Amino acid sequence: MSATLGVMLKELDPKLKIHIIERLDEVAGESSDAWNNAGTGHAALCELNYTPEKDDGSIDISKALQVDEEFELSKQFWAWLARQKRIDPTRFIHSLPHMSFVVGKANQEFLRKRHAAMNAHPLFHGMEFTTDRQQIGEWAPLLMKDRQDSEVYAATRSLLGTDVNFGALTRMLFKDLDALPDTELHMGREVRDLDRMDDGRWRVRVRVEHLKGGEHSEYYAHFVFIGAGGGALPLLEKSNIPEAEGYGGFPVSGQWLRCLNPAIIKQHNAKVYGKAKSGSPPMSVPHLDRRTIGDDHALLFGPFAGFSTKFLKHGSWLDLPSSLEWDNLIPMVEAGWKNLDLTKYLIEQVRLSPEERLEELKEFMPTAVLKDWELAIAGQRVQVIKKDPKEGGILEFGTELVSAADGSLAALLGASPGASTAVSIMLKLSLRCFPDRADEWQTGLRRMVPSFGRKLAEDPALIKEVRTNSHNALELLVPA
Repeated sequence: MSATLGVMLKELDPKLKIHIIERLDEVAGESSDAWNNAGTGHAALCELNYTPEKDDGSIDISKALQVDEEFELSKQFWAWLARQKRIDPTRFIHSLPHMSFVVGKANQEFLRKRHAAMNAHPLFHGMEFTTDRQQIGEWAPLLMKDRQDSEVYAATRSLLGTDVNFGALTRMLFKDLDALPDTELHMGREVRDLDRMDDGRWRVRVRVEHLKGGEHSEYYAHFVFIGAGGGALPLLEKSNIPEAEGYGGFPVSGQWLRCLNPAIIKQHNAKVYGKAKSGSPPMSVPHLDRRTIGDDHALLFGPFAGFSTKFLKHGSWLDLPSSLEWDNLIPMVEAGWKNLDLTKYLIEQVRLSPEERLEELKEFMPTAVLKDWELAIAGQRVQVIKKDPKEGGILEFGTELVSAADGSLAALLGASPGASTAVSIMLKLSLRCFPDRADEWQTGLRRMVPSFGRKLAEDPALIKEVRTNSHNALELLVPA
């Protein structure tokens, strides 16, 4: 998020002076790192939780349309940078089929209706559907190999899917940004406090992490963006802006089963998402993914959840308790009471043995054996909890943009689809926080994102045009 915003603002106003404060000795070492997330270019092609079944049996694809359109904006922005040779697409994005796979008659019928609703829309046209075991096995051999049961299956496949190394992308964006005039990247420095000055500027107090006792310095800015992943909430609280009142966060740690056996990896060339078990939260949707990270290939299966009071993978055990304040305590208690199923799910996940994790994998891949898979720790995600006038406290599973009324400060909270929608969210932030420059910046925004200000979902010709241009620049499979 921060890298995207920095590149975007510097393009819109090259005279801006930008300081980037990074707590670690490397950028993208937390949630953006390739091993800390699923690398799914979230386009709603395979994620079944974006297309719920309504009471009348029809499928609601409105969320899927929103997510897909937001990812198309990201691809346009990346394509613009790639055409200028400012980023190398071969280092961070690859075409990879996105599949949905379900078992059972009821789920088969759900997937059939989902496919019919989505394939009828220009954004998703070309999605394939099958109930044929042999066809599913050709698309993804590991799913069907050695299945002896008489269950019924169904699968969809879209060739528009991608695998994204968000860590590599972030590092390229920051390298590009750091080479521009009046832009400085400060590593190994942690923001400790934020104060609003009488002249309207923000004083940002920073500590040098690697020095014993910590050396402190200060920066003064007319605008501050807090894009610290799970660490954004504590910094937002330090700002004391009224808009931050009532926000809390619930940390959930992630784990994967990871396979590095080349003989197995070469048999699977897709991201395959299943359906969450009844009563499970959206974060529990199981998926078996092919990953490309640098020159390495791997398979990931999960996610498996755990519990930690840390807000960051490299954070402090005191992150959660220290985030509790009078204004968010009641919303957090109420949200927790309404989401006891999440608590139960986390307890069950923490107690899983290696053999039990393997059994969940075997529901996707019947031939899996424990020796081929290792447990890998993923990044932390902090689910947003916020005050609601009607319900008291509610748990949000998406992303939340919080900004001061005068636009001088903004923060990004939340989790998936996160990085995939970074461009869409930063476009909103730019207009929200710099409203007096909105008219002036229109041309620049359309240069970076050609469909900016227009709805792709309402213009089939525009969909084809921008997708073809984006995919050509990013060296992806060009849609038919």
